[in-house]
Amino acid sequence: MKAMNVTKQILRRSLLGTLLFTFMAISSFADSFSPYVADHGEISFPKDFRTNMVHLGSWFVPEGGASGFHDVYTEKATVEAYRKTGIFPDGATLVKELRASKAGDYSTGQGVNHATDGIKQWFVMIKDEKNRFSGNPLWGNGWGWALFKTDSNGKNLAADYQKDCLGCHIPAEKNDWVFTEGYPTLNK
Repeated sequence: MKAMNVTKQILRRSLLGTLLFTFMAISSFADSFSPYVADHGEISFPKDFRTNMVHLGSWFVPEGGASGFHDVYTEKATVEAYRKTGIFPDGATLVKELRASKAGDYSTGQGVNHATDGIKQWFVMIKDEKNRFSGNPLWGNGWGWALFKTDSNGKNLAADYQKDCLGCHIPAEKNDWVFTEGYPTLNK
């Protein structure tokens, strides 16, 4: 009888320990909003995004200052969540890389464009459902907004998302400010 009581106590403690560990793990995960956002909302550049994220799709702009390929990436978990719900989950990161292009004649046709090593800049958006940084001018409309250039040493050059970023996204307002039609990877 005494051995059964000891066994029950051990099982209760083990179960409590397991529950506590699980709760701590879930709490820790829930508290970790984004690895690219500091305490006061500073957005850092997602290094190695080309190998650590999923390619959503590309745009090609034929002329002008933004000409070239616009390749967009996000986390695999973001793609999975979007496919289930049709919305970007809290903490989702979108990285748009603008690359210069070059045209040439290939077996696939004449004047075929391809991306080059010439990176122009990157745009980064991070989904914020909870409006965590309401006083920060780089956060609003459900997102954090950032602009990085190749010579900025990883410093966000955007100062105010409404002036520096939102203008280009107005046509996509009804799609949570994202041009999702260019991202076939989000489709099931």
